[in-house]
Amino acid sequence: MFEKVFKLKEHNTTVRTEIIGGITTFFAMAYIIFVNPSYLSQAGMDSNAVMVATCLSAAIGTLLTAFMANVPFAQAPGMGLNAFFTFTVCMGMGFTWQQALTIVLISGVLFLIIAVSPLRKKIINSIPACLKSAIGAGIGLFIALVGLLGSGIITANNNLVDLGNITAGAPLLTIIGLIITGVLLAWKVKGAIFIGIIVTTLIGIPMGVTTIPETLTMSSINIAPTFFQLDFGGLFSHALLPVITAIITFMIVDMFDTVGTLIGTAESAGMLDEKGNLPKGDKALIADAIATCVGACLGTSTVTTFVESSTGISEGARTGLSSVVVAILFLLAILLAPIAGIIPSAATAPALIIVGVFMLKNAVKIDWSDFEVALPCFLTIAMMPFAYSISDGIGFGFISFTLIKMFRGKFKEIPVLMYILSALFIAMYILSAL
Repeated sequence: MFEKVFKLKEHNTTVRTEIIGGITTFFAMAYIIFVNPSYLSQAGMDSNAVMVATCLSAAIGTLLTAFMANVPFAQAPGMGLNAFFTFTVCMGMGFTWQQALTIVLISGVLFLIIAVSPLRKKIINSIPACLKSAIGAGIGLFIALVGLLGSGIITANNNLVDLGNITAGAPLLTIIGLIITGVLLAWKVKGAIFIGIIVTTLIGIPMGVTTIPETLTMSSINIAPTFFQLDFGGLFSHALLPVITAIITFMIVDMFDTVGTLIGTAESAGMLDEKGNLPKGDKALIADAIATCVGACLGTSTVTTFVESSTGISEGARTGLSSVVVAILFLLAILLAPIAGIIPSAATAPALIIVGVFMLKNAVKIDWSDFEVALPCFLTIAMMPFAYSISDGIGFGFISFTLIKMFRGKFKEIPVLMYILSALFIAMYILSAL
């Protein structure tokens, strides 16, 4: 059955490999189960309902990706997008969380319209090969930074980054896990990243970093406080420009976070075809757009494809079967939330850092001697971690690539869609500044 549905032999993988990949991806992104409610609750949403909505939307989105595109990518409410939801749209622009969910739904519908149109393939195919490589390298640095910040090895205070206290607690456990996982990889141990997460979690028990829960079940499961809590009437009682700004921002960030993650991760894993495109990447975009719409109805911010999928891909996952495993674990997490909570961020951080190492190898494919290529690629790579945004890295790369080619008079070397995408990014930055 698995072979018929997911074509395992064709993708040179096995059921065991896919299961390990799925488990690895889940534990690398399981933090979202608890982080997302902590963000959205600050906007006035019910924390428990958001947690259930987070798990359900992640499971639904990931299953859509598995069966529509047969690729090993997982979905969940995106980090950064949930912060934008709470601190910008609700606290900054003055929308209620019900109105903010409505904005997310509209942005998802617009994304879906684009994804099912002929633009869906052109969006991915129009990206120059050099920028595809830069996107992969940039994502590597981005997720490595996520791991370093999440573990406390690096701290960020007053807009400055610094080295944290690495001699105790979570930072020390992360370093221990990094060494363990690194040694396992050096010895080419199968499942090294997953083994590293488990071993690091166990070591964290006597260190006081890994917390063993007192109960294994949730006291209540109730999604009613956020389920279909949309407010179209209240939304359009606001001025039109802030509404449009929020919708466009959500849509563009979701779209290009997804495109960037799909292309960058697939490029690193050798999953692109001879033309440099991801097979069924268009269907993965459609799945992502549908998941965003479903998530808004359930009661969570924008659902997007997670870069942490690269941890499972690094373990050999190549088909949607690994995504099915991730989805099942998210559904189980609703009933057994404390089990997901056993895995501390200090145990998953080494996986993210090491995957960053894997993905940075894409940079060697870039012709750094050609400045027309070097500057856009550098901006793509640098802006992702420095701006803490995959989409900003893509935006700066696209805009600089287009402008340099234009000023060099090489208009024919610029795909038509690159002009459009660059203009959209410029418009987004202008609108967000108003």
